[in-house]
Amino acid sequence: QVQLVESGGGLVQAGGSLRLSCSVSGRTFSMYPMGWFRQAPGKERECVAAISRSGGSTYYADSVKGRFTISRDNGKNTVYLQMNSLKPEDTAVYYCAARVGSGLKISQNDWHYWGQGTQVTVSS
Repeated sequence: QVQLVESGGGLVQAGGSLRLSCSVSGRTFSMYPMGWFRQAPGKERECVAAISRSGGSTYYADSVKGRFTISRDNGKNTVYLQMNSLKPEDTAVYYCAARVGSGLKISQNDWHYWGQGTQVTVSS
């Protein structure tokens, strides 16, 4: 069984930075593409970033390009999301996800394992 645990959320002022971490236990971490999703109140869950099994390919939503960076350390079974130049509209619960299979998918329906989420709040 695969378990994902996020950490690093919190309250930050606009323009600030946060680094989210997601530790994965269970089966071999390097088998899974990894993703970060977020869900704001009243909105659908959206993929903000994803990374391939080797880390060689990444995806970013247009809204976070140039500000967020996804990375992974397969030796530590951990994926990260570095968030810079945060805006109030980045406020959401952020979820880490893993999917079985190859390729980077942006629909939540294509992801199989989820963390419990961590709150990120950006004040203006």
